[in-house]
Amino acid sequence: MAFDPRVPEPLDPAPLSFRAALIVEDHPLFGDALAMTLQSVSGIRRVIHAESLAQASNHLANGANVDVILLDLNLPDVDGLEGLLHLRRAAPRVPVLVVTSVNETRIIRAALAGGASGFVPKHSRREVFRSAFEALAAGEIYAPGLPAEVEHENLHGDAIEAVVQRLSQLTRQQARILELICEGRLNKQIAYELSIAETTVKAHVTAIMRKMGVSTRTQAVLMAQDVKLRGRIADAANGAA
Repeated sequence: MAFDPRVPEPLDPAPLSFRAALIVEDHPLFGDALAMTLQSVSGIRRVIHAESLAQASNHLANGANVDVILLDLNLPDVDGLEGLLHLRRAAPRVPVLVVTSVNETRIIRAALAGGASGFVPKHSRREVFRSAFEALAAGEIYAPGLPAEVEHENLHGDAIEAVVQRLSQLTRQQARILELICEGRLNKQIAYELSIAETTVKAHVTAIMRKMGVSTRTQAVLMAQDVKLRGRIADAANGAA
């Protein structure tokens, strides 16, 4: 449902091209406050609010015409990074601004690597959101205060070998499912593509996380991204069905 409360005319708004936004945030009060902030600093007048990834996907599938997506990394139906990848596939031309309370540099870097156009910490002042939209309008990535990347921050050497060893424990089916997870596919989409039951997908995902030594799908994706294994997952699998 579109949210369009009566708000005062923005004071000295930045000359941005954004007019409609999709906010993906499971806390309605924060979503409403964020909508009012956008309207006051960016000229946005139409806001669609989704409280889950599924709702956001339905809006986009039904032809919602938005200029920008604001995404919370903590949603009730999906891990944040997986949600980002899914939205990038669903709306590849729409910039995604991550609005999050997550302060882990590694996760933020992974979000940027996954196609996010920037991130803004939750409860930032209006001036920060104005700066973010100015950067997006200029085609730039907005990442305030992100530490400079350490040259050898990603996994190397023995660490890569250890991940490949873990991947070698995956069956071919599990390796394919992991690739689809890295692409942002939901369980029901994976089930449809592989012509298997969704419960079977869930069982495979549990086995994948156990074999990779992680507790969430996001951690599995991060591990794959760190060593750029998307193209090597199937090769590392042991060939079992």
